[in-house]
Amino acid sequence: MFLRRIPRQVRPNPVPTVRGFAVLTGIEAMARGMLVSVFPIAMYKALGDAETVSEVYFLIGVFSLASTLLTPWVARAVPRRYLFTFAGLLNIIGVAMVMTGSSALVPLGLASNMVGVAILSIALNAYVLDYVERHNLSACETQRLFYSGAAWTIGPYFGIWLFDIWSPAPFLLSIGASVVLLTVFWIMRLGDGKVIRKARSKPTNPLAFLPRFLEQPRLLAGWLFAVLRSCGWWFYIVYLPIYAVEAGLSEQIGGITLSFTNGLLFTAPFILRWVQKRSIRFAVRFGFTLGAALFTAAMLASAVPLLTVALLILASFFLILLDVCGGLPFLMAVKPSERTEMSAIYATYRDVSGILTPGAARLVLFAGPLPAVFGVAAIGLMAAAFIAGRLHPRTGQKKLGG
Repeated sequence: MFLRRIPRQVRPNPVPTVRGFAVLTGIEAMARGMLVSVFPIAMYKALGDAETVSEVYFLIGVFSLASTLLTPWVARAVPRRYLFTFAGLLNIIGVAMVMTGSSALVPLGLASNMVGVAILSIALNAYVLDYVERHNLSACETQRLFYSGAAWTIGPYFGIWLFDIWSPAPFLLSIGASVVLLTVFWIMRLGDGKVIRKARSKPTNPLAFLPRFLEQPRLLAGWLFAVLRSCGWWFYIVYLPIYAVEAGLSEQIGGITLSFTNGLLFTAPFILRWVQKRSIRFAVRFGFTLGAALFTAAMLASAVPLLTVALLILASFFLILLDVCGGLPFLMAVKPSERTEMSAIYATYRDVSGILTPGAARLVLFAGPLPAVFGVAAIGLMAAAFIAGRLHPRTGQKKLGG
């Protein structure tokens, strides 16, 4: 009753909670989860052959990477709340264009959607860094994974099922989820985040923050963790189904394993408890090392298809462990005055891994069999494990008296 008597202009904004950010992440996962398995099919039907689809995906990846790097420059002129809203509208417009099935509009729609996803990620990470204390970042990341678990577990199969029944259905539901996302965002009244005055003026060149990023080893290491973890997921999601078909297993194996793996996201709270009893350095290094070992074992056991699939499923569990804690070294190393710029750098890991993974796999497949790509994944994960060994032993632990 008291707040009702206070003019709205002078009421204090509600402080965003960890659960609030988890809800936003969960809704965003609903919008994307239903289309993750539909987009490639829609692209194939619109363009007619796999080679053209691959070329278009590569070009979209490069465009998305450039857009991500330019986002901080745009953010200087556009308030963050409007940038977030613009990204949500890009997703809606992109999905609508893909829904048409036009060979001209589908690639443009997918590009619009990927850019929107990248900008949303940058803006949301910046909000998290504004409102969540460093020692609570682990809990925040875990809740975000937990709230998105159902969407990523059910969404891919549900989307394909709807697409077969009535092709516009998954697109319309995704658009509806994006509308809900924007509605909840404005209800939360996140505004433009906390205003922090920088000690020096911002650079005029939109890419001028890259040298500053490269000068900070902890930021570079955290970004490499994200890139190599994402590459591991690419090898798992793309090449496991292809291996299964070539090995004579059911075409459904890839979908079944992906659904099962996504269901493991619900173990995120238990993984967090395990991480909290140790150090983030140990958890990150452990995850990369075991993941690398299991990808190597899968390559060596490729003559036994079911064993190979089982080993890759086990490897995916350690990729989930890295989803829980692998991004924390980067987030904890970001200075308050560089949140937007460095969040943009971090978001490039999706585009970079999307370019590196198929490129590396193509080089390997020129001379080797398909299971050799799992060995490439192991090399990348082991390199990340080596870098993780150089983190400070107490990374992520709350300071005494803090």
